[in-house]
Amino acid sequence: MGYYAVIDCDNCYVSCERVFRPDLRRKPVVVLSNNDGCVVARSNEAKQIGVKAGTPYYQLASLFPGQQFAVFSSNYELYADMTARVMSMIRAAAPVCFRYSIDEAFCRLDGMPENLLKTWGETLHKRILRNTGMPVSIGIAPNKTLAKMASHYAKHYRGYRHCCVIDSDEKRVKALKHYPLKEVWGIGRRYAVRLESMGDRTAWDFSCHHADWVRLQFNVSLQRTWMELGGKDCVPDEQMASHKKSICTSRSFSGMITDLTDLSTHVANYASRCAEKLRRQHAMASVVGVFADTNHFRDDLPQYQACGDRRLLTPASATQPIVQTALDILRHIYRPGYHYKRAGVIVMGIQEEEGVQTNFIDFDAERFKKMKRLDEAVDRINRIGGSETVVLATQQYTRPAGQGKAEVFANAIRHDFRSGNPSTRWSDLIELH
Repeated sequence: MGYYAVIDCDNCYVSCERVFRPDLRRKPVVVLSNNDGCVVARSNEAKQIGVKAGTPYYQLASLFPGQQFAVFSSNYELYADMTARVMSMIRAAAPVCFRYSIDEAFCRLDGMPENLLKTWGETLHKRILRNTGMPVSIGIAPNKTLAKMASHYAKHYRGYRHCCVIDSDEKRVKALKHYPLKEVWGIGRRYAVRLESMGDRTAWDFSCHHADWVRLQFNVSLQRTWMELGGKDCVPDEQMASHKKSICTSRSFSGMITDLTDLSTHVANYASRCAEKLRRQHAMASVVGVFADTNHFRDDLPQYQACGDRRLLTPASATQPIVQTALDILRHIYRPGYHYKRAGVIVMGIQEEEGVQTNFIDFDAERFKKMKRLDEAVDRINRIGGSETVVLATQQYTRPAGQGKAEVFANAIRHDFRSGNPSTRWSDLIELH
């Protein structure tokens, strides 16, 4: 019987910040969302105090008077680099590995003797912690759903020493009886509410239903979850390794924007990031979409919600055509006189690089090769010098100032508490005194 392992970074964003701030260990730490709006990540100490995910930052002082928090703005460049280092170590330790999210991976441990599973997991945890400073929890079981459950126990119970193994029917039943139904991987909020109304409170309650009843009541996905809780291996590996069908980059602005030039700068940045993500997964997009919204909470202002999309004659992952298309769409949907609060870019119709069908109308093979070489060079420089070291001119412009120096406007996302990037930028290297 083969086994699966789930490796999950503990409190990922907080752990990334603590790697370069060891003085914050055992202290309450919170990481904020874009524009420093609300709490998106908390250390265990912050959770114990009572800080909830989604708590607005401005409320922390009033909700927890006298309590000192270490506060960080989201630093996705740092998080991406640190988790990439963790994933490289996981790939080196496991024969087959699927990255499931920024901080989580599934592994297949085909052929590994059962008596070595626990040792493998504990050794991997120690190696990752020693080499990266990132704590991880590891769950091992005969299928992905049970492995996910085991990682939960590894994270919350110290006795497992960061690695929980479910390798017998007795352990499976015990784990199911103590596991809340709403925490089961594959059971969404809507299904959890429905099952709880029927009296199911734990994973064990759901697993005890008859197969015919489950088949009549739920879709194929939930049927697979039910079978995996019973010990069968049903979730295909392809579900772990599949590429995204669409990529979206969007943000809410720290203030409101009325000027098309300001709005264009944001949209150009979002389109550029979408193109970079496409290249990272060796894919191309055939459709580019743009949307922009006003602030729906301001009843005193006129409201407008705009969106548009355009199909590319030849699918692309190059920054220039995607940004240019996004800006063309924005100019078409933009209406003056409105206060815009949010905008975003979506690339759709994603397909593998090798399978792209070119068109005979405007396809220029030499220009295509030049753009590919240019993007490769820019990506390489940005990896070495840090994200957005090199950008398109449309991603940044100089706004004339009434008095004194002109203001360079690039990205108006608020991040008053952002840490440095010592692992990706020479300018942020740690200095020792």
